[in-house]
Amino acid sequence: MARPRQTVLTRQRIVEVAAGLVDTEGLDAVSVRRLATELGVAGPSLYHHFATKNDILDAVADAVVARVDVSAFATLGWADALRHWARSYHAVLCAHPHIVPVLAQGPGRRPAALAMADTVYGALIDAGWPPARATHIGALMRYLVTGSALGSFAQGFDEDPGVYAERYPHLRDAHLLAEHRRSVDEGAFELGLETVITGLVALRNGVRQ
Repeated sequence: MARPRQTVLTRQRIVEVAAGLVDTEGLDAVSVRRLATELGVAGPSLYHHFATKNDILDAVADAVVARVDVSAFATLGWADALRHWARSYHAVLCAHPHIVPVLAQGPGRRPAALAMADTVYGALIDAGWPPARATHIGALMRYLVTGSALGSFAQGFDEDPGVYAERYPHLRDAHLLAEHRRSVDEGAFELGLETVITGLVALRNGVRQ
């Protein structure tokens, strides 16, 4: 009689299952016990690949960042490349919003995140930005992208018009924002991105070498 086929456990498989849990249920859904159950293995076997739950979440976060397109930095000028990269980064994070709090902590030792940071910083330096300013720009773009992906502005208001009618007259239409979530949130991101890029171009033109 043939023996039952054992589940082949790999680092990639653990990350895939953990990512699915994060996407559907949030960060709190990920635990070694839950992952072992989902994978059909004994809990201790996961420790051959990851030392802690945080290591697993780091790997999930890095897998998400690896999907961000940074190719524009090799073909476009720094301003257009920043636009292309920021839009790709924003789209990727909006597709996986529950992992954003992990990403917002910074790249740590995550390979894909460090490679992305290296590409962006290197492109800015090559374009003539002073190192300190290149660092500021990288930080500013991360604030814009991760901040916009952390939550919906449009869905932050109660849908009961009675909340605003008397006490907050300037917000009398705030209850309608949730119905227009995409246009409001995406419009705000695009406005912020264009404002930042326009300001950086103006600043760059005034930088003395």
